[in-house]
Amino acid sequence: MSRVLVVGESWFTYSVHQKGFDAFYTSEYVEGAGVFLDALRSRGHEVTYVPSHEIAHRVPGSAGGFAAYDVVVISDVGANSFQLAPETFGRSIPTPDRSELVRSFVEGGGGLLMVGGYLSFSGIDAKARWGRSPLAAALPVTILDRDDRVELPAGAEPKVVYAHEIVSTLDGVWPTLLGLNEVTAKEGATVLAECGGHPLLVVGAHGAGRSAAFTSDVAPHWAPPGFLAWDGYADLWDRLVRWLAGGL
Repeated sequence: MSRVLVVGESWFTYSVHQKGFDAFYTSEYVEGAGVFLDALRSRGHEVTYVPSHEIAHRVPGSAGGFAAYDVVVISDVGANSFQLAPETFGRSIPTPDRSELVRSFVEGGGGLLMVGGYLSFSGIDAKARWGRSPLAAALPVTILDRDDRVELPAGAEPKVVYAHEIVSTLDGVWPTLLGLNEVTAKEGATVLAECGGHPLLVVGAHGAGRSAAFTSDVAPHWAPPGFLAWDGYADLWDRLVRWLAGGL
């Protein structure tokens, strides 16, 4: 099976509790990729998970480092985390641009999947800024240069719109999602599924490799419990990863 590097889907939360005159503070660390990681591992894929705050130290800093993987998945973490290592930001020391290294990985035959979220594609307040990174060239979608969130609080059912081996075993309509990132498919790319009238799953090629964009999330809030419990959830990610790795 495939060797998969999954990056992102973690965050720190700092809360202020105001109770009348007094206030106190709590903090929490959360990893949101558990169901997604379990789904891939249940199908035999070898998965390495790197939380968002460990990117500068654990995501390869050289092209050769990516030879250990067949597919790279980036989920809900912005381009700054790939481009601004602590040495560069804090001490003005040049360091590799990891977004460019991932682009080169795809050009050389690797697979890339970007998953949506508040810090994917363009993201909330356009802070994810992937469209201004070298990696944008490897994606099968064009990223908008603004806040690209499409909130669907009433829910919308994804629909398969193109017959493809990735989705051939799945139902034509999938469980409800609550939002996604707005993108446009590049020329030559293929939209396999839509949600709320927007591209949801888009696949394409770059150089010798393959890439995909899933514009909603793999976890709440955009992916509610019903989507995570869907009997097609593991099949979707398994088949997508295998296709990205050159299989199927």
